[in-house]
Amino acid sequence: MGRFLLIGLDGAEPSLLGPWMDAGRLPNLARLRETGAYVPCASTTPPATFPAWTTCVTGVNPGKHGVFDFTRMRGGAYALEFVNSTQREAPALWNILSAAGRRVAVLGVPATYPPENVNGLMVSGFDSPVCTRVDRSFVSPPDCYADVKEWRFADFQETDTGPGWHALALRRLLEGIAIKETIALRLYQREPWDFFMVVFGESDTVAHHFWMFHDSESPRHQAGFEEAIAQVYERLDQAVGRLLDAAGGDVTAGIVSDHGFGGAGTGVVHLNNWLAQEGHLRFSGAGESWLKRAALTLVPGAWRGALFRRLRGMASRAESFSRFGGIDWAHTTAWSEELNYFPSVRVNLRGREPRGQVEPREYQDFCSHLCAKLRAWEPIANAWHRDEIFDGPFVERAPDIILELALEDGYSHSCLRARGGPAFRRIGPGEYLGGKERGMNGNHRPTGILLLSKPTPVGYARLEDVAPTVLAEMGLPAPPMDGVSLLEPGETTDGAPAATSHTDQPYTPGEAEAVERRLRDLGYFE
Repeated sequence: MGRFLLIGLDGAEPSLLGPWMDAGRLPNLARLRETGAYVPCASTTPPATFPAWTTCVTGVNPGKHGVFDFTRMRGGAYALEFVNSTQREAPALWNILSAAGRRVAVLGVPATYPPENVNGLMVSGFDSPVCTRVDRSFVSPPDCYADVKEWRFADFQETDTGPGWHALALRRLLEGIAIKETIALRLYQREPWDFFMVVFGESDTVAHHFWMFHDSESPRHQAGFEEAIAQVYERLDQAVGRLLDAAGGDVTAGIVSDHGFGGAGTGVVHLNNWLAQEGHLRFSGAGESWLKRAALTLVPGAWRGALFRRLRGMASRAESFSRFGGIDWAHTTAWSEELNYFPSVRVNLRGREPRGQVEPREYQDFCSHLCAKLRAWEPIANAWHRDEIFDGPFVERAPDIILELALEDGYSHSCLRARGGPAFRRIGPGEYLGGKERGMNGNHRPTGILLLSKPTPVGYARLEDVAPTVLAEMGLPAPPMDGVSLLEPGETTDGAPAATSHTDQPYTPGEAEAVERRLRDLGYFE
């Protein structure tokens, strides 16, 4: 009947944590490293927020939980719909634990809006990229809203990063950590939770926008705010220390990041322009969505999240037109949504898309040929068909081809949207600061971190291993998962833990039936 405290530091980067722990700047994380374990943790491919955190809490790859992005394609249309927690196809830790009668509190985990009914408390993570703070719809049970109403995400918008923006952003990031820490401590001390999870997103936001100041070797480097990332990490370390102290020694603790971070260079990839040059796409002449552009420029930042929730259909249409507008589908065999955090290509497949051009019998050969051409293009490090990356019943929700952008002297290229022009270009100094959808100066990397308050004999982890580790430590058998318990490892291969069986602690037949029934009531295992 063990208890577990799981703290998420979104985007925490091992090349920062290690030296700062060694230098004494992160004493609480260093204490955990010295008494327990500190290992690199592989993210999903690509290392994107929604699929990565969902893999962390379900123990399965995106092909099994079905969450690949904050949007997904709407069947039979060149259109998107926004993903929410009801579309996750695998039970998360809080579902399994609630079904087993354990008390849980879950705060700020991405891809959990709307909140689920749990045996305890849930405050959802952000429901959209424009969301800055919670309202009552984020909280279950709703009568707990008064306790968490100050909870905020990035309490500012990240699209316009002009003069004065960075000073404001840094101040609000530090304020946001303090607010989350206060709320989490108050709730943690309210009762002896069996499982308590909280995610801090500030380590991700600060790295996206302040990497160029922190890294003197960055090709985008500018003076100013050199200590911003360190300040945020140090403040997060304080929050971690206070939560660890509140937990005490009889609670197992884990600190995890969904991915790592690194700097962005000056190279920009325009995938649709490349596809057009290669004869796979034709532009129609239509421009970017005026609706999305107007919303991002005219609507006050504090209103955007609320308007998104009220006008979700309009927001979906605006996002769809932004990604798919300007393409002549009758003369296009492949296109890209041109997402910097999820570079990919979709095939215009007959029978799946409204004006599909690639015959189903040609699909595999077409994808193989296109992957080979993409790999041969210098700005692309690798290209895979989705079946090479994911497995499970929901792989078809993924784009057909997944890309990895190349690093140039250790700095990643960026993928930005364009309708015509070069397939690859260099940004000038006026674009270095970037902003969301304009090339942020820090980008995700595939390896994050995992710290445990107990030693583990393995030297490497995957996000899939977190959920089974929690369940094993709490004395509960896991349903089928891709990951394994890092505290009960089997033999290892290539540094990664091999699959182990959790049947050594089985439910009684009556317990198993009760848990399965409760999970079915929650919509799983249908």
